[in-house]
Amino acid sequence: MKIRPLLSFTVCWVAGSAAACLCSGSGLLLAWAGLIFLLMSLMVWGTMSWKYIAALCLSISLAAGYWEWNEVHNVSVLPDALGRSVVELNGSPVEARGTIVSVVERDGDRVDFIMKLSHMNLLAEDDEKASDPMDEQDKRVQGELIAVQIKLLAEQEIALAAEWRRGDELLLSGVLEEPAVARNFGGFDYRTYLHTKKIHWLLKGQGAENVRATVPDSWSSLTILRLNDSVRKVLGAELDRLFQQRHSGYMKGLIIGMQDDLDPDTFKEFSQLGLTHILAISGMHVAVYVGVLLFLFRRLRMTKETALTVTLVLVPVYVLLSGAGPSIVRAGLMSMIALLAARVGMLKDGLNILAASALVMLIWNPYMLLSVSFQLSFLVTLGLMVYVPLMNPLLSALPRWLKSAVSVTLVAQLVSFPLTIYYFNQFSLLSLVANLVFVPVITFVVLPLGTLALLLGRLWGGGANVLAHITELLNNFTFYAVEWINGFTGGVLIWRSPSLLWIGVYYVLLYGLLYVAKVRKEAHSAPQYMEDETRPLAEVGLPVNRHGGFGRVANAQFAFGTSMVGRWSGTIVLLSVVGLGMLLYRGYQSDGQTGRGTISYLDIGQGDSIFITTPSGAHILVDGGGTSSFGQKEEWRVRRSPFEVGAKVLVPLLKKRGIHRLDAIILTHGDQDHAGGLQAVLEEIPVSALLFNGTLVDREPYMEMMRTALERDVQLYAVHQGMTLSPDDETELSFLWPEGRDEGAAGTPPLVDIPLLEEQNHDSVAFRLKMNGRDFLFTGDMDLEAEEEIVQLARQKGISAGPAIDVLKVAHHGSKTSTGEAWLEFWQPAAAVISAGVNNLYGHPNAEVLERLQDSRAVIFRTDQQGEIQMRVRAEGIAVRYKLWEAGEGGDRRR
Repeated sequence: MKIRPLLSFTVCWVAGSAAACLCSGSGLLLAWAGLIFLLMSLMVWGTMSWKYIAALCLSISLAAGYWEWNEVHNVSVLPDALGRSVVELNGSPVEARGTIVSVVERDGDRVDFIMKLSHMNLLAEDDEKASDPMDEQDKRVQGELIAVQIKLLAEQEIALAAEWRRGDELLLSGVLEEPAVARNFGGFDYRTYLHTKKIHWLLKGQGAENVRATVPDSWSSLTILRLNDSVRKVLGAELDRLFQQRHSGYMKGLIIGMQDDLDPDTFKEFSQLGLTHILAISGMHVAVYVGVLLFLFRRLRMTKETALTVTLVLVPVYVLLSGAGPSIVRAGLMSMIALLAARVGMLKDGLNILAASALVMLIWNPYMLLSVSFQLSFLVTLGLMVYVPLMNPLLSALPRWLKSAVSVTLVAQLVSFPLTIYYFNQFSLLSLVANLVFVPVITFVVLPLGTLALLLGRLWGGGANVLAHITELLNNFTFYAVEWINGFTGGVLIWRSPSLLWIGVYYVLLYGLLYVAKVRKEAHSAPQYMEDETRPLAEVGLPVNRHGGFGRVANAQFAFGTSMVGRWSGTIVLLSVVGLGMLLYRGYQSDGQTGRGTISYLDIGQGDSIFITTPSGAHILVDGGGTSSFGQKEEWRVRRSPFEVGAKVLVPLLKKRGIHRLDAIILTHGDQDHAGGLQAVLEEIPVSALLFNGTLVDREPYMEMMRTALERDVQLYAVHQGMTLSPDDETELSFLWPEGRDEGAAGTPPLVDIPLLEEQNHDSVAFRLKMNGRDFLFTGDMDLEAEEEIVQLARQKGISAGPAIDVLKVAHHGSKTSTGEAWLEFWQPAAAVISAGVNNLYGHPNAEVLERLQDSRAVIFRTDQQGEIQMRVRAEGIAVRYKLWEAGEGGDRRR
């Protein structure tokens, strides 16, 4: 067994960095001690020398210390420099001066870039300076990175913003804001993401005319990147000229790694089939590039040493032109190290080259470890090196040309699977076939044709146009085939994000299964006399060198182990298959309820969305929030992928929690802030039934959502007063409103038979949920009139007061048009939940409503202050936890 010191050192460096990332304080000390103990045990067992173990312990310690050092220094200096607390600075107007250090990107009416500060001043409300510039202050803010967002106010400003480039000196004013945190459990945390970029503040400005840019007049380290940006811009413009719109964005991503103009629908289709790696410049692109260069240099009769040297110099050029993302940097570094090794005849082992690349990148920036692209790139490359040799013997029945392709593709899918479901929460069963078909075509046909068309664009226009046309025909075939395959919706499985332990066990079981299967296959293929010859190796007395690393003893132990594996291979294979199957089954299942129900009042901004899971595991979604738009936007303001709460917040949350199917959606009414997000839900997640108030809204987004439900065979039910729904023995929904209509639908009615109703609030669906003996009341946006009618109807039946409600969902986000005194007196809620957006334009919740709730002695929870509010319901009580701590209380309370 070959020992690889560099690989071992890098693995320990990654382990030390990961321990420091995941743990802090005493937890980090325990993790560090555990890793050291594990290494020391290897020395006790005699498999490694003490010097070797000491080096690995040093690696873990240095990595953990280096991470902690970076964390200590990765803080904002602005509060100290400006003499204000973080809370005081948030929302403060400032004037800033600095240098653009990133590509300037425009999407619709917004321009984004990163600026390195050289000076910042607080401004008073009248835009006058609130503090005088100070040299000492300037020194303290110098080097701080901030993310700048400029909203363009007029179409004419597009040309002005297009002149801004990396390296420009800027003077601008705007408002400082802290990046948003995750407001739901498992949601995307923008603040943490920017923290890994060493950015702690956003500077939001209005209008390009508010920005004064100065072109640098001297050489700096940014000059090369500035020139590179210009070249990429020229190449992108040339691709725009050669290809039609949808194709140009696709080809820019494929050839130069520029994904800004990639059609969102195309990306979505590729993502669903696990093909997005094609659109990221990676090792395959670099390999093709290096191979072409070496072939050309050989044709030019260069010596081997000269060809290797020139190629070594040109690799960084390609890395820069391709955008220098983590995957391309990894591939570039590996290529450069391999070329250098070939040049000097050293370090020819692929695993050591991979380890050297990872170590260089992590020392350069330890936060690379948290990059999805970094993790996938290195893990898949490592997996190909380790698992492909184990897989190849198992595919010996295939033709040689097919065996290699199937082996590489299958291993890449198996290795990337845990990270794919961890980050993206879905996996297509057709991904293997799709990669086998499309990757060779795109990599070896489309990519070279597109690149050749780009190179010939200004030299031979006619030839370039012919190549571009052929490329577009191939692209059309690809787009059509990908869309057709995605039509088989049953092939896409939704997975909840697994734990790190689950991921580790998966890789161990996969390696064990493939290794033992390979040994078994080779044993069956080997002549009998060869098996006899191997037995004495475990029986003869070999010289023992306990402190010499992997010597003859290790080889003897390895031979003995291999022999034992061969004897028990069938049993081990069976156990590995069973273990892997059980692991996958457990990972696919949603979190077990163990008799409890869960109600999550999701924070989706100014809107409602509540997710209910019953004790038996039935999933019900009440409303889907929605992004409100005021008026029709001018075309130039429209963004490529605008924020939509259903697609950006709700669907990712449901997938992350492993929701494979929604048993029911209850749409309380048709307002956009309740219904808008359901379009994305219906497109992405199977739904059994949609319960609504029996009316339609004559607005295109709403009608499109209802048509989507019918197209996907979702059963529509118009609910009304008196109806009940019992998902299981411990759960019952009793509908209190709206009143029944003769034209109300049962089953799945044609949309033309459902009445239109423009003002929906009064007819909001209201229902009482009884689960595990606890009572909850859901009210949509119902108004005071509807509340009074429900109360009056109950009193006509001799019911002077309703059953005491444990939790009331306050109607209409706490608007003064709902939640009257009579309503609260009738239900007597012990707690109330208000779903409202932070600093919303409507002033929700209303102060009078809050006062009425306080007078009724209800405990108040608010999504605008506490984020997602999650209630775990058992017969013995309700446990409440919430995501944020802004309400001044802890994040967990029980009733």
